[in-house]
Parts: sequence; C-alpha cells; structure tokens
Amino acid sequence: MAFAEDLDAFLNTDEFGVSVTAGATTGVGILDMPSEFIADGVVLTTDYKLMCESSKFGDLLHGDAVTVDGTAYTVRNTVLIDDGAFCELMLQKV
Repeated sequence: MAFAEDLDAFLNTDEFGVSVTAGATTGVGILDMPSEFIADGVVLTTDYKLMCESSKFGDLLHGDAVTVDGTAYTVRNTVLIDDGAFCELMLQKV
C-alpha cells in the first residue's frame, strides 16, 4: 500500500511559509537566512536556503531565477532532502 503525503501541511503561509515563483511555477517554501562570522570573525555573511517541494522546484539549476516573498534570487544549487519530497535551494540574492 502506497503512502500518500500531504506536503501542504508542512508548507503553509498562515504559519511561516512564503510565496515562491520560478518561471510559471508558484508554490510555498520556508526561507532560512543563517548568518555566520567568517575570515577569523571579521566578516558576517548570510546564506539563503529555501526548503520547498521537489515536484515544483527540484529541477532548478545553477543560475535560474526565483522570487521568494517578493525578493529576487538566483539558484546556487539544489539538494534533495530525505525521501526527495522536499528540496533545499541554496540561493544568492540578486
């Protein structure tokens, strides 16, 4: 018996999800912006990581444009998470 996942339960704009658009595809994702000090604690840098549905955004490639919560980004890389239902997009702010 196959298990049918309801991914919408995880991605919800009423909670902490944000709108995501890439080309003609729209959906919801969770944007994470962790900061860290680099260069011996002299420089503070921020990475942009978006968790979203692989079926909608998992085929994005390096350099593809994506808009997250109204802000333009380009994709640095795409990584599948666990069983592949979700992916993480590493992003670069435009």
